Amino acid sequence: MRFYAQTPARRNRQALADLIAVALIAAAVWAALAVRETVVRLAEPGRKVESSGDSLARELGKAGEAVSDVPLVGGVLKKPLQSAADAGSGFADAGVSLQEAVGQVADVVTAVLVVVPVLFVLLLWLPPRLLWVRRSGALRRLAAVPGGDDLLALRALTGPPGVLAGLPVPAGGWADAWRRGDRQAITDLGAAALAHAGLRP
Repeated sequence: MRFYAQTPARRNRQALADLIAVALIAAAVWAALAVRETVVRLAEPGRKVESSGDSLARELGKAGEAVSDVPLVGGVLKKPLQSAADAGSGFADAGVSLQEAVGQVADVVTAVLVVVPVLFVLLLWLPPRLLWVRRSGALRRLAAVPGGDDLLALRALTGPPGVLAGLPVPAGGWADAWRRGDRQAITDLGAAALAHAGLRP
């Protein structure tokens, strides 16, 4: 199996297309990661709320424990401080929820920004490359079988007009030379069919 053409012009075009595809995929991944970093920064308020809520709950809890030792009114004073500490824990939980939500959004946005461009590039680049690999393999197998040069010549005759561009036309034309079994014409036509696909005879 051959992945690149043998003729320099076709091989250079294939290599350039491959480099462009890889560069576009790398650029898409880099851009997606840059966007992810920006989105993740939106979780910073959530981290601050979590930290502040934890600190508030801890300090109010300590204060509640301290006033509980006050004779007669300690239990009464401890209840509102404990309620306030619980509210601080609620703030901390809200901060954690915000961070989780931002993380999920960052994951989804990153996945979309990677998958969509990469699929687009692969759909534009991969099918033609695989088609060329398949066709070039078929042409090489055809050239190797007995009588394959006649079939290659016929392929050149029935293919795009550009296949025969630049070849000197024999007397009576290419079709007549092929029907007569002119070996030189058949060889030239087969070589033209292979060259059109980027292969050497």
